[in-house]
Parts: sequence; C-alpha cells; structure tokens
Amino acid sequence: MPLNELLPKAAKLHPQQEAVVCGKTRLTYRQFAGRVWRLCGGLRRLGLQRNDRVAILHENCHVFLEAYFAAAHSGLILVPLNHRLSPKELAVILDDSGARVMIAHESFKEKVKDLTGLVRSMERVVWSPGQSTLESGEKFMMYEEMLREEEETVPPELSIRDDDVAHLYYTSGTTGRPKGVMLTHKNVKSHALGTIAELHLTDRDRWFHVAPLFHLADAWATFAITWAGGKHILCPSFEPARVLRLIDEERVTLTNLIPTMLNMMIHHPDSAKHDYSSLRVLLSGGAPIAPEVVRKIIETFRCDYIQTYGMTETSPYLTLSILKSRLRDLPDEEQLGFKASTGREFINVSLKVVDEQGREVARDGRQVGEIIVKGDIVTPGYWNLDQETGAAIKDGWLRTGDLAVVNEEEYVTIVDRKKDMIITGGENVYSTEVENVLYTHPAVLEAAVIGVPDPKWGEAVKACLVLKPGREATDQEIIRFCKEHLAHYKAPKSVEFLETLPRTGSGKIYKKGLREPHLR
Repeated sequence: MPLNELLPKAAKLHPQQEAVVCGKTRLTYRQFAGRVWRLCGGLRRLGLQRNDRVAILHENCHVFLEAYFAAAHSGLILVPLNHRLSPKELAVILDDSGARVMIAHESFKEKVKDLTGLVRSMERVVWSPGQSTLESGEKFMMYEEMLREEEETVPPELSIRDDDVAHLYYTSGTTGRPKGVMLTHKNVKSHALGTIAELHLTDRDRWFHVAPLFHLADAWATFAITWAGGKHILCPSFEPARVLRLIDEERVTLTNLIPTMLNMMIHHPDSAKHDYSSLRVLLSGGAPIAPEVVRKIIETFRCDYIQTYGMTETSPYLTLSILKSRLRDLPDEEQLGFKASTGREFINVSLKVVDEQGREVARDGRQVGEIIVKGDIVTPGYWNLDQETGAAIKDGWLRTGDLAVVNEEEYVTIVDRKKDMIITGGENVYSTEVENVLYTHPAVLEAAVIGVPDPKWGEAVKACLVLKPGREATDQEIIRFCKEHLAHYKAPKSVEFLETLPRTGSGKIYKKGLREPHLR
C-alpha cells in the first residue's frame, strides 16, 4: 500500500475518531484529512509539480503532520528542517535541496528573513498559522488563508512508485557538509509496517509527539500511527512539567523520547503528581542511556521500556531492546541488562556486526565490530552525492560506522563510534564541523573537539585548543564565537587550553589521549 492510501483508509475506517490533539485544536480523521486535501490544492496552485521539494521549518504541530501527508499525496519531496540551525546552515540545505516553497512557523520570522535572500530556489514562504502582522507580499502567504481558498476534496490519485523519494533529511557529514538522506516511499511504508508489528500498534494507541518532527526519532510515527488508526498528540516543544501533565490528561499510551528528556522527567519535582497508568511502553533513542536511568524510568512510569537504535539512513530503527518471551522469565536485574542494551535487530532489517575483514564477530559480548545493515528500510543514498553513497553502501550493505558487541541472544550493544560524532541531547554533532569554525578564530592555532560525559545531555561538546604565540582568548569568548557561526547546541560547553595536542606516531591528533588525560 503506497503512502498516499494511508490517510484515506484511516478517514474511511475511523471518520469520527479523534486523530489529532494539538493544543486547543482537536481534529477527527475526517477533519484532518479535509485539511490535508486543502493543503494539496494549495500546493498545486503554487505551481508545484511531482518531485519538487517543499521545506518545512516548524515546531511540533498538526501543520507538520499535514505537510507530511500532503507531500505524499502530491508526489512532492518533503524537506524537514532542524529549526535549531542557524540561517546560514539552513540556507545551505535549502540551496542543496532546491526547495521551491517553505512552510514556516511565524515564531521563526527573523530566521526566515535572514535566510530567504541566501536561497536561490526559494519562491514562496507560507506562514503558519499566519497573522496580519507578518511580512506579506508576492513571496509570502498565510497558511490558513491558503487552506480556506481550496476545496475539501480528495486530490487526484497518483501512481506512486516504491523508489520515488518521499523525504529528504539532512545530516552533517564528517567534513561538515550537510548530506541529504533520501528516504523512498518504500523505505517509509516498510518501516511503518515494521513498527506496527513490533510495537503492536492499534487504533487504541495514543502517540505523543514530543521529540521534534523534523527528526526521525519521532517522525516515523506520523505514518505508522495513522495506518493503525491511532491518535496523534502533539507538544510544540519539550518542557518536562507540561509533558508529564499531558501524558496524564491525554492518556498517552506510548512515545519515543531521547534519554535527556527522560532523565529530566524522572528527576522533575512533578513526576510523582500524575497518573501514568495509560502508558504501556516508553521508548528512547538518539543517544546512549545508562542502566540506572532505565531503572528509574521503569520505577517512575510503571510501564514497559524499550531502547531503540537507528539512523536517518535507515528510516530509522535498526534495533529494539524488546525482550524475547524466554527472557521475561529472568530475574529483574538480568532483564534490565537486556532492556538497557542497544537491542536485537528490527523485524524489517538484516543486521551484522563484522570485523575489518567483513567476518561476523563472535557472540560473546566482547569482540567488537562494525554494524552493517541491509533491507527495505535502508536509504538508496544521498541527494546528488554519488561518491558518498558508494562509500557508505557496498554490495547492498550500509556501513553504519558504529562499533558494537553481540551476545549469545543476538542483542547488540554499541561501544563506540568510528567517526568522531558527538550525540548531545539527541542531536548529532560532528567534531570536524566545529573544528572548522574554531580554526577561523584569529587566536586559535590548533583545535580538537571531543565528546565528554554529561549528566544532563548524555554527552557535551568540549574543545581542546592550542593558541597562537602571543595571542589570548577565554573559554567564554571561544564559546560565544562558535555560537555566532553554528547552531548553539553544536558550540562547545567547555574549553581546555593546552600547550600541545597529543599526537600519534604518524603525527595525527590523538583524540583518545584527549578523552583519557593519562594517555597524554
């Protein structure tokens, strides 16, 4: 079943069932579908044609869900944008994708104003929800006004092919250049079916969109929950007190959060004030999580817990720490070890952990290898980057760059990353990208960026610097400089000034020596 048949099916089977809860907005499946059909008409009226790119810069909202489905029904490619990026970073992505139209929340007005002049392809900005005080003119229009002008009729049926690109998600490369990950209709629908099977999703489920919808930690549920006929509950941004309250009030049954969010929730003073009996499972992913945090999550919410691991390139899930039936008879402490692991392979993927010669590692929980995967959920490649695609996918297997061990039950545990990627608060930060900015500072001679453990963010970005002779700089000056050129979460949270950086015998900077000072 192609993606453009999911919403019509839900609207036919569950027309009066509540589909979306977004603040004061509550929509049945029939009402939600009607808004999507109107958006399809509006995008056609703007002259968009099949395979054109539409970007969205938006907080979590029913508008984001509408954009996902309208793009699928119109044969367009949706480009979800990380609203935490700087205007310059966003402009690079918009230019690379060739997006002609952008739907933008009015709270990002200043950011949009800064980037529109930098993007050659951008023809229109559609403001959501759209107020009269917003900038208007030929290039700008209002979302709700556009919908009111269209008919609430099902758009003409398109013949969607499995290999048609549905979404472009941009991730930073190791060189700092953004790469557009192409996800096809086959990728998205295969992943949705897999999650329905793995998580036993039904029309009784109420999914909580807390993690950002521009990120696949949450976005996959757009299609899976709709296919199952469940309810979408949206939170515009993460605030622990509000999230805890809404789980109670809206009787949420499941959600996927990053460990930083869960850690803040279980330590919040309001955590004991609410009823979480509706929850049947909490999932976490996007960053490492400590077993002690998992223990506290289970104690606080009194529901099942599943650790997830995945990549943008894989739609995203690759593993889930769902216990096999025989493991549920183990003592609680042993069960916890499996629950806090990276998990066993997802139903719709083939996964191996291999050594440098491509041989599978021993199932002993000790031998380390790289995770490689293949399957219907794996991207066909990167947008206009054939060389990078060829380097990442060999003989049909995607090389993840993540190092892991496997135990006798086939549960994987990631122990390190091949590339110097830092995961802070669920966001990926590549050290090279930050280093490139640091080297532009007039006082910096050498720079190395590493991730260090952080109780709040999982990992924090740390810069290790050698200054030029006779030059001075403070840690706050360095941090402020980075924030001027990068999204704030990519900027270092700490800076260490050194006389020299440790090096290997070949002269390369030895980052392990920076992470482990005794090796300097």
